[in-house]
Amino acid sequence: MQPARTVLVCPFSRPDPKEAFMYRVNEIMSRDVVCVAPTDTIRHAAELMQRFDIGVLPVCDHGELVAIVTDRDIAVRALAHGRSPDTPVRAVASEPVQWCTEDEGVGDVQQRMADVQLHRMPVLDRHRRVVGIVSLGDIATRAGGPARDELVNTLEDVSLPRRH
Repeated sequence: MQPARTVLVCPFSRPDPKEAFMYRVNEIMSRDVVCVAPTDTIRHAAELMQRFDIGVLPVCDHGELVAIVTDRDIAVRALAHGRSPDTPVRAVASEPVQWCTEDEGVGDVQQRMADVQLHRMPVLDRHRRVVGIVSLGDIATRAGGPARDELVNTLEDVSLPRRH
């Protein structure tokens, strides 16, 4: 018998008892997205992360999503290897980018996040422009009942050592 698990859900974010999986991504995503260009420096990316209290930045080239850079990318791929703060973001950013569309169902996106071990995913519109970021935290604020149980499984999946 496994010990009981608790998932904290923000009490102010549940307007009704709908399951999280009934939502579309555009109903729960964060719309305030800060992007960087591939030629921006990792110093600039880190400053933006600090200023906006975020850990991920989509990397866009002329409006097209080309990569994603995380605080971990900067720490592990840049600083740990002695790279200069003036190193371009493209040198440490992660590719290819896993993304979803704003009209996808939350359940499908949550499953993909579990499959590829992601905590956050850029959201694109039908013109393939970045319009948001969806996170496991966004999903958690809407989760209830079976959706909450599934979220616990997803959190376990993304927390395992990365599969290569």
